[in-house]
Amino acid sequence: MDSEDEDAIFDDEHEDSYNESGSEQGDESDFDIDCDEPSTPKRPHINDDFHYECLTPEALVSYMNAIIDEVNNVFQLPRPTARILLSHFKWDKEKLLERYYSGDQDRLFSEAHIVSPNRTNSRPVPSKRVNTRSSSASTDGICEICCINNHAPTFVGLECSHRFCHRCWKEYITTKVMDEHVGENISCPAHKCDILVDEVFVGQVVKDTKVKARYHHLIANSFVESNRLMSWCPGPDCQNAVKANYHDALPVTCLCGYTFCFGCGEPVHEPVRCAWLKKWIKKCNDDSETSNWISANTKECPKCHVTIEKNGGCNHMVCRNNNCKADFCWMCLGPWEPHGSSWYSCNRYDEKDAQAARDAQAKSRQALERYLFYCNRYMNHAQSAKFETKLYAQVKQKMEEMQQHNMSWIEVQFLRKAVDVLCLCRNTLKYTYVFAFYLKKNNQSVIFEDNQKDLEMATETLSEYLERDITSECLSDIKQKVQDKYRYCEARRKVLLDHVYEGYETDIWEYMDYD
Repeated sequence: MDSEDEDAIFDDEHEDSYNESGSEQGDESDFDIDCDEPSTPKRPHINDDFHYECLTPEALVSYMNAIIDEVNNVFQLPRPTARILLSHFKWDKEKLLERYYSGDQDRLFSEAHIVSPNRTNSRPVPSKRVNTRSSSASTDGICEICCINNHAPTFVGLECSHRFCHRCWKEYITTKVMDEHVGENISCPAHKCDILVDEVFVGQVVKDTKVKARYHHLIANSFVESNRLMSWCPGPDCQNAVKANYHDALPVTCLCGYTFCFGCGEPVHEPVRCAWLKKWIKKCNDDSETSNWISANTKECPKCHVTIEKNGGCNHMVCRNNNCKADFCWMCLGPWEPHGSSWYSCNRYDEKDAQAARDAQAKSRQALERYLFYCNRYMNHAQSAKFETKLYAQVKQKMEEMQQHNMSWIEVQFLRKAVDVLCLCRNTLKYTYVFAFYLKKNNQSVIFEDNQKDLEMATETLSEYLERDITSECLSDIKQKVQDKYRYCEARRKVLLDHVYEGYETDIWEYMDYD
């Protein structure tokens, strides 16, 4: 590289351009916010040593630079080199330090796609994997990419000695960043050269602020996604990240107010575990259940095996596949021609063949019916939860009405609390049906279903109170009912979740894996 920049990886100019990519500038220059209390309660079995903090884009850049500084103070290497080494080890400082001091540093740099700084030659020797024709071509004033004769000062390159014209470098990096969305893995364009471009070189070649902002965003995105102890907030239009002291499927709440599971990034999904939720989402999104319906309601042509659905009363089927045109009987799938002959026995029941066909059809129908049973209830609670989030606006109006009937602001807060509990119970009930779908029947599953039933009935009663029964004529009476019911809902939700997590700890749950 022609020059080295010992300043922070993202200086003030870069940080401003990063903020222009869509994130909001924070008001506080020193970010030190502790977000140890999520909005959803922790399970009793979880230790209280789980801590996390929310990082704005500015705080994220500062945190990344702090890690680079810490490593760089040990290695005394150029900051871009330290950043690439950390990225190669997924930002695991301990693993990098152990490998660095275990010997064969040149091999380490080669694996990280960096020219070793230990070489003392004034002009670094290209790697064995590099085609050296690029270097000689550039000395003749002809860029090997665009094949245009340029003045020598316009050629720039990395430590691998491959030099190309400034315009080709700019277009190459811009294409990688803006079109291919590549940030940290941009390599030298020379044939078979894998030496990586760093942020200092990008800053020298690219002047477009949008391209640089996108490049810095891609670097930051890689920093978060490769770090197991960090996660992007999946909230709408949120640019913040969350950093925890260890990885676990626990609820975390971002500064934007969005609460999600730190383990998988999905909304909080107690009591089902992340792995089963992932299977459920995939099952709901793919066409597996369509295949079950086809298996339960259609048959295959006995000749070409195309799927056929019967759309009339006649059992004489003619395959519409142009290359087939087979005539067959819908009932027995045998050729249609011998039907009606005295020797043909389409009407004769063959127990063995009929049982096999019946079992296959019944299995498909049963699998489909089971899925639809749990999916319908899952979707119903999801839909109810969407409606009930609108209750906050209605409750606000009712709280104002109550204050006009000689009730203080503190006295009417029970309504907001009731809606909070209602939404929390709806969310839990929704995911209990995912958990139940994969659960095998045993004594413990019966207890779980009883707890689920109790919570569901209490939640429906609370929902009815909040949506229909609160009027100015019965304020004092309904207040006690709402308070009693949301407290009961909280208690039943706790009983259900405690039972599920106790089953996780004692390994009493048995599962059916539906792919």
